[in-house]
Amino acid sequence: MRVGVVGHRGYAELPTILGTLLDMASTLGLTLAFEEALWEIAEDGEHLSDPSQIDALITLGGDGTLLRGARFLNGLPVPILGINLGRLGFLTSCSGEELESGIRRFAAGDFVAEPRMALWAAALDAGGQERGNWLSLNDVVLHKGGFARVVKFSVYVDHELIGSYSADGLVLSTPTGSTGYSLSAGGPIVVPTFESIVLTPVSPHTLAMRPLVLPPDVEVRVRGDDGPAELLVTIDGQVGTTFTGGETLVVRRAATAVHIVRFPGTTFFSRMRRKLGWGGLSERDGETV
Repeated sequence: MRVGVVGHRGYAELPTILGTLLDMASTLGLTLAFEEALWEIAEDGEHLSDPSQIDALITLGGDGTLLRGARFLNGLPVPILGINLGRLGFLTSCSGEELESGIRRFAAGDFVAEPRMALWAAALDAGGQERGNWLSLNDVVLHKGGFARVVKFSVYVDHELIGSYSADGLVLSTPTGSTGYSLSAGGPIVVPTFESIVLTPVSPHTLAMRPLVLPPDVEVRVRGDDGPAELLVTIDGQVGTTFTGGETLVVRRAATAVHIVRFPGTTFFSRMRRKLGWGGLSERDGETV
């Protein structure tokens, strides 16, 4: 199995972890290919440049690193094993302390590759020409910069106007991303395997504007009608572009899913209880956070 490895260089334990991976690879039949920033540390293995040449991907870091890895795969059905080196790691498969057991289970095939719906987003200029597109596993956000005023958005679903929003921004999230920025903005939690698109206004000026759960097969179009001359489109909180009046943001379900590794015995609700404190006090429920 040829396995790509991407990671966040900000973790002090990263060199030790890379060394452990290299030691284990030779006994488990794995060939490791590191992105350039990690290869400079590992100084061994192969270089990772083409996602079509790997059978699986390991991400070392937190949820942000896993999201970056998903965009690197660009829709390829390659399972992602996320190793959490950070604090929350809601999307990852196991913690850094479970690295060795997680790698052994993965190499032995003792896992499920859970398909997660992704979003395809594109920015269209005033003439309707596409000037950029992106793949998103978590969310697509249209928001203002540092201006202290609301923005007016017209939102269309399958070309039907559903409403005009006055808000600081709009979050269009996948079920996977429903526990991210959308949740912080008051959106619902959606079980990640229940395909849908969640539209959540950020600080809406009108109390009637509530989060909306849409079917997965619709196309959402958003136009900025009034506000700052320049807005921002942000993909998974990491990449994006500027957005000006007369332009249109188009969002729909991506053609392919992202496959996240899950080990038997772990569930979405168990992660909710452990990571987010969902369901009540840990002392009452007998859980440790």
